[in-house]
Amino acid sequence: MGNTEGYRAVHATSAAGTGSAEADIGLIGLAVMGENLVLNMASKGFTVAVFNRTAAKVDSFIQGRGAGKKIQGYQDTASFARALKPPRKAMIMVKAGEAVDDTIEQLLKVFEKGDIIIDGGNSNYQDTIRRTAYVESQGLWYIGTGVSGGEEGALTGPSLMPGGSSAAWPLVKPILQAIAAKVEGDIPCCDWVGENGAGHFVKMVHNGIEYGDMQLICEIYQVLKQVLGLSYDAMGDVFDTWNKGDLNSYLIGITRDILRFKDTDGEPLAEKILDTAGQKGTGKWTGIAALEFGVPLTLIGEAVWSRCLSAARNERVRSSKIFFGPKLAKPADPEAFIQDLEKALYAAKVVSYAQGYLLMREAAKEYKWNLNYGGIALMWRGGCIIRSVFLGKIKEAFDKHPDLENLLLDPFFTSIIEEAQASWRRVVIAAVENGIPVPALSSALAYFDGYRSDWLPANLLQAQRDYFGAHTYERVDKPRGEFFHTNWTGHGAVTSASTYTV
Repeated sequence: MGNTEGYRAVHATSAAGTGSAEADIGLIGLAVMGENLVLNMASKGFTVAVFNRTAAKVDSFIQGRGAGKKIQGYQDTASFARALKPPRKAMIMVKAGEAVDDTIEQLLKVFEKGDIIIDGGNSNYQDTIRRTAYVESQGLWYIGTGVSGGEEGALTGPSLMPGGSSAAWPLVKPILQAIAAKVEGDIPCCDWVGENGAGHFVKMVHNGIEYGDMQLICEIYQVLKQVLGLSYDAMGDVFDTWNKGDLNSYLIGITRDILRFKDTDGEPLAEKILDTAGQKGTGKWTGIAALEFGVPLTLIGEAVWSRCLSAARNERVRSSKIFFGPKLAKPADPEAFIQDLEKALYAAKVVSYAQGYLLMREAAKEYKWNLNYGGIALMWRGGCIIRSVFLGKIKEAFDKHPDLENLLLDPFFTSIIEEAQASWRRVVIAAVENGIPVPALSSALAYFDGYRSDWLPANLLQAQRDYFGAHTYERVDKPRGEFFHTNWTGHGAVTSASTYTV
């Protein structure tokens, strides 16, 4: 971060850069997302002060995309702070981790009590919990807000998920709701999520669901390509049809566009892209949180593992020369099978969201967050990567039953699963018989089968644990909470291990 003295200010308007408090909000970090958020704010009538560690970026932005707009550029934090109307509001758009902490320290040197720091990056929610407590201890307010929608969303209207110091919300609400996407009339896809790390936790779950949605779509794509042998244009047509029905969503729409896109030689560009997927970590964080809270987030977990497996491409290529799967067999009725694929995708998508909401519910219990689950679905209805018509039904489900245990138990979603179940099973069977990996589709089905079961073989598992570790078990003919230990071998001890649940 630059020091606080000895730098000149650059500006886009004659009044800017003078150090007078004219800016409604400031933003630090002029990468693409930061730039686009600034332009979004300016387009809504707000005057925005900007600062970046690299001075050249400030000059370039002010003289380029920011020229002629209500944007003021500064190259030191002191003049940046003086430009902000009290209470000062500054949004940080820097790389998650140490850079956020460094920026906070710089702002604490030039901000005053009652000022507000907003982290709009993909920070880990536990870091946000820590930072909220720290900044509040210094007499300032802190907000960690999820921002979803990519570059386009940042410019035209993202989904925003703010959480942290609740006292700061009324002060930033007019700005954040003004720049957010709007749905169902003029409802902003932005509302207060909860205390400390709640906003970034919800954004993390959003990203985990995004991982799941993308993996499901990729598995369907592989089946369409390898089992049905469809051309890229034909696959694009399938996704175009689905995008006009119940699966209407941003990700289905861009999949259609990607499959139809041609390289300079007229061939499908997607076919030339290396099959190794990257990730920034939010999906992994979601999986780690699920393990910590004991939530069976199976589909999203498989989506993360699938990216990891894709990254081992060289090893996969060598393995493909050693192991051979079954000969591909095309379904007798391809059109009917495509309908099965649509239903399977829809059913698995329901499971993904159901698992994500279970994770948010458990975190809310742990951290005493009062999450509005219907409101979260509304925040995801527009602007974000997982936006879809489907989310409106989730909002309705939680509006009707705020304490809904599991999304699968809502009558609307129950009917979807029941209607899709046969198709879902046919798709998984066909994939297995053809040697096509569908870990997300199949894990979602396994979760559903486990969830609908009134008996699971965990009784044997408990017996095994008690046999080798004296971990005890409960009995069906005794009250819950009463634990027993058996001397299985006749020469073991009667002492049992302490009982606890992770």
